[in-house]
This record gives sequence, C-alpha cells and structure tokens, in this order.
Amino acid sequence: MWGGGGGAAARALTRALGRRRAAAALLGAAGDDHADLSFQSGLRGALQSYSWEIQLKSSSALPVSLREIKSSMLTVKRLFSTSHSSVDSKEMKKFQLLAHKWWDEEGEYSALHSMNDIRVPFIRDTLLNMSSNYHLGNPLSGVKILDVGCGGGLLSEPLGRLGASVTGIDPLEDNIRTADQHKSFDPVLAKRIQYRSSSLEEIVEECMETFDVIVASEVVEHVADLETFIKCCSQVLKPEGSLFITTINKTQLSYVLGIVVAEKILGIVPEGTHEWEKFVPPEELQRLLESNGFSVKTVNGMLYNPLSGSWSWMESTSVNYAMHAVKSVAQGQSSPTGALSEMEREQSSATAGAAM
Repeated sequence: MWGGGGGAAARALTRALGRRRAAAALLGAAGDDHADLSFQSGLRGALQSYSWEIQLKSSSALPVSLREIKSSMLTVKRLFSTSHSSVDSKEMKKFQLLAHKWWDEEGEYSALHSMNDIRVPFIRDTLLNMSSNYHLGNPLSGVKILDVGCGGGLLSEPLGRLGASVTGIDPLEDNIRTADQHKSFDPVLAKRIQYRSSSLEEIVEECMETFDVIVASEVVEHVADLETFIKCCSQVLKPEGSLFITTINKTQLSYVLGIVVAEKILGIVPEGTHEWEKFVPPEELQRLLESNGFSVKTVNGMLYNPLSGSWSWMESTSVNYAMHAVKSVAQGQSSPTGALSEMEREQSSATAGAAM
C-alpha cells in the first residue's frame, strides 16, 4: 500500500496550483499576454513549491500512487486549457444531479432513448452509403467513433453493437461511472467501448486525426465555446471523416416547444436543462463548420411527438435538426479513396487472411 505522504504532497501541489491560478485570473484583466506570462511563471512557482514540500517531507513520505500522479497532472493540464475550454461548469452541475438516471427509459432521458430510433440509423446508413465494404451483422466493424458528451452511453452502446470501436468521453466522472457499469453487463460491448472522463480539448494532443467518425448528439447547445469545440472536432477527426450533430435551432418555436412545453408544462426534460440563448441556428453551425474545414452534406429536421414518445424526420429545421459534415482534405495532402478507406483496407486484409 502507498503511504499518506504521497497523498499529502499531491494535495500540496493542487493547493499551490489553485493559488497560482487565482493570481493569474486577477492579472487577466490587464491583458491576455500578461496573464499568460504570469500563469506560466506561476506554474513554475507552483511546481517549485511542490518540490519544496516533497523535500521537507522526504523523511516520512512514501512514493506517490499512480492515481495521485495522474490527478495532479490532470489539474495542471486543465489549468492550461481553461481559457479555451468548451466545457460549461453550470451545465455540468445540471447533469451531475441526473448522472444515475441515464438508463431509466421512462425517466428524464426518455426522449434521448427514443431518439436512438432515428439517429442510429441516420449515422449507420450515411456511413454505409460512403463505403463499399461492410460486414452483415457488424456493418460498422473497424470504424473508430468518438462519442463526445456521451453521458451514460445511450448512443455509444448501439453504435458498439453495430461493430464500431467507440470511445465515449464526458467531463462528468459520475456519467462515465454509469456508462462503464452499464456496458459491463454485455461482454461484447465491454470490448468495443471505452469511456473516459475528459473534455474534448484534453484529448486533442494524443488523438490527432485518430477517429473516422465523431458524434455530438444533443451536446453543442450545452458547450461554452462552440467554435473551440468545432476546431477540436476537426483536429481529432481523420481527413474525410464524418461529424454527426443533433441539436436545437434558435427560433421562437423552439423556445415554446423546447423550453415552455417540454420543460415547464409536460416535464419531458427537467426544468432548466436548456437555455434558449445557447441554441444554435443551422446556418450558424454550418458557417462554423465550413470555416473550420468541413463540408456540410446533410441537414434534416427532427420532430418529437410527446404523446407517442417517438421521433420522426421532417423538412422543417425550426426546432430540432441533425447535421452531417465531412472534414475536407487539406491542400497538398493526398486524398484517401474514401472516408472509410483505411478501415476498408484493414477489413480486406483480414478477410484475405482468413480465407488462406
């Protein structure tokens, strides 16, 4: 077992970083460059303080546990990304209260459960139309999907059952615990899906151009910085990879139906779940996507019927809508034969090997 000295040292680092972060925040009013310089010097000071406290306690401190080291490093990483984070702390507090209710099909997330009836086929069929090689029963075999804001795994699991290799990320640890627990009931899903408590920004460096597909379903209306969110999506997506988004338009009708009716009258979702000011018109989302290297291919309207508890497609995008965009190939970069070309080559090699 690890001794208590390591835990105390890790806590000392967190306290020191907290003090430095507060000082950097105060200096931020004087200008971004000044704040960045102050933060960098502050971080060095915090690490020096950490080293100093380690030395003071060296006679009694035992090695720091791996969990404590990772926790301290995550604190440092989040301090660096704070000024450009898409995570909204107020939104996290809302979902924290419901983290244990994701898999209650009659509860607060019942509308998301029923949304799978149209969003999963939309993702599946779009990808299959872009590919000429797939396996019956596991049509998305070999496809690497990132589910951003995965919550309890409501969308990750059906995508995993289609054969995809899914990584689900969510900044709330309680959501990830719920998702991990539920997938453990199915040994197949346990192998195909991995969950991480992380924001999108925190995985960019290690996951550059890693994923064939990104899904962000009912997420963008909750982020703090939509442009940063889209940029990060582009960074972790392979060239000609697909991005699927479902969200809510910013119209008078969406306010009436999405907030007044859904939250205040019918209670389909908990009151306060949505803020109309953060709803995103499809024109604005398309502009952001195109300015960050995406080409929008499809925009479909969605309609929820509270009487039947079911979703359907519609022409109008005045309330809910789904969008599919493809990441363009940068100039000077060789173009793959298709969005799933690498996956198809892997499948062909595996099939040929099995036949020999």
